[in-house]
Amino acid sequence: MTLSSIGRRGVLASGFGLAAAGFAGTARGRHLFREDPFTLGVAAGDPAPDGFVIWTRLAPHPIEASGGMPGFDVELGWEVAADSQFRHVVRSGRAIAIAAFAHSVHAEIGGLLPHRPYWYRFVAPDNLPSPIGIARTLPLPGAEMARARIAVVGCQDYERGLYTAYRHLAAEPDLDAVFHYGDYIYEFGPRSDNVVRRHWGGEATTLSDYRLRYAQYKLDPDLQAAHAAAAFIMSFDDHEIDDNWAGEFGKDTGATAAFAARKAAAFQAWYEHMPVRPAMRPGGSGVRCYRRFDFGRLMRMHVLDTRSYRSRQECEGGGMTAEQRDACTPQYPPGRTMLGVAQEAWLDAGLSNDAAWNFVAQQVMMMPYDARKDGETVARRSTDNWNGYPQARRRFVETIRRHGLTNVVVGSGDMHQNVVGYIPADPDDPSASPVASEFLATSISSGGTGGLRHSNELRALNNNPNALLLNNQRGYHLHSATAQQWLAEIKVVDQVHRPGGLAATFAKFAVDPRRPAPEAG
Repeated sequence: MTLSSIGRRGVLASGFGLAAAGFAGTARGRHLFREDPFTLGVAAGDPAPDGFVIWTRLAPHPIEASGGMPGFDVELGWEVAADSQFRHVVRSGRAIAIAAFAHSVHAEIGGLLPHRPYWYRFVAPDNLPSPIGIARTLPLPGAEMARARIAVVGCQDYERGLYTAYRHLAAEPDLDAVFHYGDYIYEFGPRSDNVVRRHWGGEATTLSDYRLRYAQYKLDPDLQAAHAAAAFIMSFDDHEIDDNWAGEFGKDTGATAAFAARKAAAFQAWYEHMPVRPAMRPGGSGVRCYRRFDFGRLMRMHVLDTRSYRSRQECEGGGMTAEQRDACTPQYPPGRTMLGVAQEAWLDAGLSNDAAWNFVAQQVMMMPYDARKDGETVARRSTDNWNGYPQARRRFVETIRRHGLTNVVVGSGDMHQNVVGYIPADPDDPSASPVASEFLATSISSGGTGGLRHSNELRALNNNPNALLLNNQRGYHLHSATAQQWLAEIKVVDQVHRPGGLAATFAKFAVDPRRPAPEAG
């Protein structure tokens, strides 16, 4: 049974109509709630062959600093079933909503069968059941898998548009997982231009600020529906903390104690609101986010962190004006890194495998790309994506070639557009032969409704021989991999500034594992 056969509204509502599971909570937790404590929904993430993690945050009044919760921990129950009606409960247990972590819950579920769907729910004190979610376990290591289906999403600026794409994503059948590349929230204070709905509060800089921002985003019913529809594999980019931050450097303040405190607060709030395992609880050095997932022998998914270990961007921050940034000439001295030494070594080791595909899931554009506008005669390269880290990109290409791989697909985002192309063997020459395909997924809402192209980028593909598609609509990517072919569907919605946006498949591309470049399908 798939989620689409149950119906999105049924999944979100049916938990409260089912028989209670009988969890009464701790003595101090009884008679705690007069209103629904599951206002922020439920989610699953980080799937494994024997289970996944399930998440919720108790918040009957999410706009309040405390979420409407008392200052003590609260015990609640959880159930996992082999059917949507919970007639066959296969696992159950108890978890603690920790007050110090905003009464969030990260319950690790094990003992499940590989590669099949399961339904889950929580039960709060006084037998209050949560909405129901569904998640699929991974195949066993080395197992044969006929097909894997993964969606790629990100960049969901609440002020710029509705989460219509998530409503359509929730109806996609048989998703194995959803990769979220980042920009789950935007830290900005309320803006006055092109606003569809407004942020609560000012710019997020403190723990309470970030908690409020996540609560506002997570109240969105379409986002809740998408989380309830499949396990999410979460990452982060810049706006979870500060626009264009890099390593220890904030965009404007640099490597200061104030930015370190802000980053620590932002990472704690990120952990409190993400379906990630307790091992990813942030410490003094941040979050160890890079990790991998094996979909049997079919695909190895390498999730990267392109923010925490990178060198500072050239011509960025430090109080530079826009005019100074435009006049700045990047130098790119040796030794600059995007991933850091340890993560580069980890990725190199992980690419030594016999999987049919290697999916490198990360945040920012990797392919060489000339971002000049129509009428400009000088090439323009971003210093915030891999174009600003040419040595790191060259090392990645050398790693692919050393392992003799032709089956590498890179998934990325951040640009608020759909871009499809390839990474060339010579990263400084976009016309060189390809070594890996790249599918850069557009935003969920950032940038607003958009259109086929930006009006000043009608000739952009002429400057980028390694790019096959450029599109400025909102949506997501849907990847279906078999041993013989990687199929990427570019899903777009026609508008996000009012309810009722329609979804369509804008384009399809196929990749042969023996030929590392996408072809229009």
